[in-house]
Amino acid sequence: MGTEKQKGLYLLGESAFARIYGEDTRRDIEAQVEIVAPLQTPESIAADPSPLADVSFIFSGWGMARVDEAFLDAAPNLEAIFYAAGTVRYFVTDAMWERGVRLTSGYGANAEFVAPYTLAQIILSLKRVWHFSNKLRRDGTFSSFEKEPLPGLYTGVVGLISLGQVGLRVARLLQETLSVRVLAYDPFLTPVTAAELNVEQVGLDELFRRCDVVSLHTPWLPETVGMITGAHLASMKEGAAFINTARGAVVNEPEMIAVLQQRPDLFALLDVTHPEPPAAGSPLYSLPNVLLTPHIAGAHNTECLRMGRVMVDELARYIAGERMEYEITRETLPLLA
Repeated sequence: MGTEKQKGLYLLGESAFARIYGEDTRRDIEAQVEIVAPLQTPESIAADPSPLADVSFIFSGWGMARVDEAFLDAAPNLEAIFYAAGTVRYFVTDAMWERGVRLTSGYGANAEFVAPYTLAQIILSLKRVWHFSNKLRRDGTFSSFEKEPLPGLYTGVVGLISLGQVGLRVARLLQETLSVRVLAYDPFLTPVTAAELNVEQVGLDELFRRCDVVSLHTPWLPETVGMITGAHLASMKEGAAFINTARGAVVNEPEMIAVLQQRPDLFALLDVTHPEPPAAGSPLYSLPNVLLTPHIAGAHNTECLRMGRVMVDELARYIAGERMEYEITRETLPLLA
């Protein structure tokens, strides 16, 4: 006689469910878990929490309900939440930790997309692609390009700010792909890891002064708001580039804009802003030395299916009594975006 399956539930926004939990992912989850009700949303659970009564597992993503005392009272058997998206801050509560509910997230899978996107931007920035493209469009000639500074892919210097999931992957990709020198600022980086990654640990001010390209990967926390200032950007070398795929609030945006207006030789590649999108009329829309993209570095469209697949792997680890690769705890949560 087979072992009885534990019970589970999909709980997230309808559009997110369609993007994350593909047919193969649902099949593999449901081979191990009995799904006890149709897709639930925060609204449906608020109206009728009874589907939570017997579930051990919740499979979620963008649009998770807040896991407060009332939610937990309605889900007395809840063991783990498999959250196939990034930040979990909006739904996690102290009550959840105190009840011993475990949590894993798709932030690691999201990093699989952000890191190669960042590498591509670093390569293009070391070649000053955006600057040369703008100049060619403006001047209509190839003349004088030889006189322009060009860090290149051999002697260029790249700076990484924070080596979390994304920053670590970018550092490893740089090590595997290019011959550039890599500097890193991260208060939590150990000398052993720095040596393994072949990165030089430096202070934040020094990183901006020495690097041809600086890539930001710092989470948005109360203590990191406005961490990157206009003075940092103003200290950058001629023709340098700044990349932000982290969070806009980590940068003092008005100061950044002022520097970019004064330093047309600098280039900012901004996939995130604060607010997001920028306010109507923001100079970020029109500055020629800004490449503004709509938060596309992470998983989008069919890429989101990868985060669902990661939840299948995490579920298998949990059921086998193994450590979940992307588990978030009360202690590690403050270090995440």
